[in-house]
Amino acid sequence: MKCVSEAEIATHLASLPGEEPRVVVSGNFATPHVLVAILLATLPRCRAFILNPQNGWPVREGFVTETPFVGPGARFDSNVDYLPMRLSLVPRLFAYNRPPDAVLIHTSSPKGNKVSLGIEVNIMPAAIEQVRRRGGVVIAQVNPQMPYTRGDGELSIDDVDLAIEVDEALPSPVVRPIDATSTLIGENVATLASDGSTLQMGIGALPDAALSRMHHLRDLGVWSEMVSDGVLALEHAGALDRSRVVTSTFLFGSVELYQWAHDNPRLVMRRTESVNDPGRIAEQPGMLSINTALQIDLYAQANASYVDGKIYSGFGGQPDFVSGALHAVRGQSVLALRSWHDKSSTSNVVPLLHDPVCSFQHSVIVSEHGIAPLFGRSQRAQANLLIDTIAHPTARNFLYEAALDRGLLARGS
Repeated sequence: MKCVSEAEIATHLASLPGEEPRVVVSGNFATPHVLVAILLATLPRCRAFILNPQNGWPVREGFVTETPFVGPGARFDSNVDYLPMRLSLVPRLFAYNRPPDAVLIHTSSPKGNKVSLGIEVNIMPAAIEQVRRRGGVVIAQVNPQMPYTRGDGELSIDDVDLAIEVDEALPSPVVRPIDATSTLIGENVATLASDGSTLQMGIGALPDAALSRMHHLRDLGVWSEMVSDGVLALEHAGALDRSRVVTSTFLFGSVELYQWAHDNPRLVMRRTESVNDPGRIAEQPGMLSINTALQIDLYAQANASYVDGKIYSGFGGQPDFVSGALHAVRGQSVLALRSWHDKSSTSNVVPLLHDPVCSFQHSVIVSEHGIAPLFGRSQRAQANLLIDTIAHPTARNFLYEAALDRGLLARGS
């Protein structure tokens, strides 16, 4: 690893092959913004591959964003190249039809002869391996404030060609109080957990609310794509099994979470191919997968990706964890959602999704109104449960009529 100037990095980026070189960039909340700015100023055209780009991600002509998960930084980019696929399969792309010419990473300061990818491991090890096989370049933005996390994100300094040091704070979520609806949903979800359960949770108020109601439990495990302060609170409450490491692939939380993560043997950061592998997920005892959706229909199909026909996010790891959890011993795949969309005054339970399906066959659906255990029930029974238990009371008569018209309920029953 050679520490160089911004000008030297620009020189190397300018020498990348082809008219539109592909550059893989650390995503989520570990984007190396200084390196991205150099890339933007140096190359008139390129393809930037990133997961979940955040606000501030560049949008301009000639700069094509490739992503299997569209974050807020790319939702209004008409040229975004969205790749609809399970996150567990994304790393395969680098060896086949989307080979990288360069990789830009955000790392910790060196520890001995290694640096760490810190809070964002995910697809980056696969990208680094493939770019090195191709003779491409790995460039690091080294940050003293990035925690050194153990696991698949530990890299030999020999695997990094160029580096620049940028001392900057990592992003943390805005702390907002949990509203009454989220609290009710969280309480309902928490009743599905028990001592010894293994938890996976997504981002947002609903998973956070659920975790906050599990502090009384014991011997919990964590096998999750993402870990936030809700898991740290479980650790402080003594709810986690000390004999099992917390397994994750990216972090997002407070400074306290990042400090806890630094060189902590209790936390192991694994690459996407491991954490999101349905087979590995199925090995976790009592796997409780907790995800959210924007809408669900009477066939128990979930939309977590589209809003008004436009891509909002992506599959992410939801299909991986739905499948894996259902094959685990005592496993459950939980989908939690609000029954009603306040801004549009519309039901989030609809007769039939008009946007593409993200996942289906969850074993339990939860809203603020109740819990619908769907596993093993007939299609008619599922529709009935969704209307009676999950839907907002205002929408139930409409949904009953829609279910009758579709033959999901028998008239006169």
